[in-house]
Amino acid sequence: MDIVNTIINSVKNISILSILDILAVYYIFYKGYMLMRETRAEQLVKGILLVLVLIPISSLLRLTMLYTILSKTITIGVLTIIIIFQPEIRRALEHLGRTAFNDRHILEDEKVMEKVITEIVNAVDDLAKTKTGALIVIEQTTGLNDMIDNGTKIDAIVSAALLENIFVINTPLHDGATIIRNSRIAASGCVLPLTSNTDINKKLGTRHRAAIGLSEISDALIVVVSEETGTISLAVNGRLTRNYDKDKLKDILLRIMRNRQVKVLTLRERVKTWIKGRKEGKS
Repeated sequence: MDIVNTIINSVKNISILSILDILAVYYIFYKGYMLMRETRAEQLVKGILLVLVLIPISSLLRLTMLYTILSKTITIGVLTIIIIFQPEIRRALEHLGRTAFNDRHILEDEKVMEKVITEIVNAVDDLAKTKTGALIVIEQTTGLNDMIDNGTKIDAIVSAALLENIFVINTPLHDGATIIRNSRIAASGCVLPLTSNTDINKKLGTRHRAAIGLSEISDALIVVVSEETGTISLAVNGRLTRNYDKDKLKDILLRIMRNRQVKVLTLRERVKTWIKGRKEGKS
């Protein structure tokens, strides 16, 4: 009964701030888990939890040597984690940053969005038929200026003909990525970071590894055409899916971009409403 009364009293004394506090902590842990899921960091967390469980057990059973080793491991473990998992930590911070602030590269005009995607898909389909390798990046909320700067700036309207011409074998810009920002081709011949994931298919070449690498550190949509097989692939959020045809690729690209557009516009409308309310309140 004492335990029941304690629980009841605790529930009665919960305030709005306490609920917000609990929700904030839950959200942080949930987002952290989603970012670590199926990565090296997930296995690390399991190891840390095991060590934390063993420390009090070894102390209770008077296992002096084991307790000392585990305690020292925790002491130096934080610095070791930062060094070893620097890419994962960077990815998490970049994910939080782009989710919270940046939205300037999301296409807001539905007709323009569909036209741009149609031109990209038509080019990819033609390139796949001739087994011409291609790497096309559609920039989203994460800015890619550092990669645009290392390529050749074009600043041209997106068209299937131009995209196909860029990736013609032995032309100056074919061996690199073409980055599309909003409704324009920003640059070509861009160098992308390769993934450090060792679990991906060994048959995947540099283009696919670069696509996965960029998708791990940004929310860009990266389309890849294999020059060996003509297979069309799409990299999003660190995952590579393959064997797309023209219609399937267009459908998935539009669905992803529309979904992100709705989220951005909803956030913007909320901010505008809040600002308007503040102004009306002051007046």
